[in-house]
Amino acid sequence: MINYTPAQLAEAAVNALEDKKGKDIKLLRTGELTVIADYFVLCTANSTTHIKTLSDEVDSVLSKMGEPPLRREGYRAGGWVLLDFGCIVVHIFLQETRAFYNLERLWSDAEVILPSSLPGPC
Repeated sequence: MINYTPAQLAEAAVNALEDKKGKDIKLLRTGELTVIADYFVLCTANSTTHIKTLSDEVDSVLSKMGEPPLRREGYRAGGWVLLDFGCIVVHIFLQETRAFYNLERLWSDAEVILPSSLPGPC
C-alpha cells in the first residue's frame, strides 16, 4: 500500500473536483495554523445534485488511494458537504452558503495554493 502525503491527497481531491466541473476551487495550507488538517479544499457547486456528485467523486478517488473519509457531514442537508480525511478537509458549497460562511476570510492567514500551480495527477 502506498502512503500518500497530505499534499498528494489534497492534489487528488482538487483534481477530482476539477474533473467534475467544481467551481472556484481553492486549496488552503492550514497545517501551521491548526491541528484540524494540513489542507482545506474549498469548492462551489451549481446545485445540490452537483454537490453530491462532487463529494462522491472525491470520496471515490481518495478511497481508492487508501484514504476513505473519516467523516462526512451535511450530505443530506444540501448546501454544504464536509469530507474529513484527517489530513485534509474538503468543503463543497452552494454559492450562497459559501458566501455566508466565508471560510476564506476565517482562514485568511492560510497560504492559498492555486490549483493551476499543482504538478498534475498523483
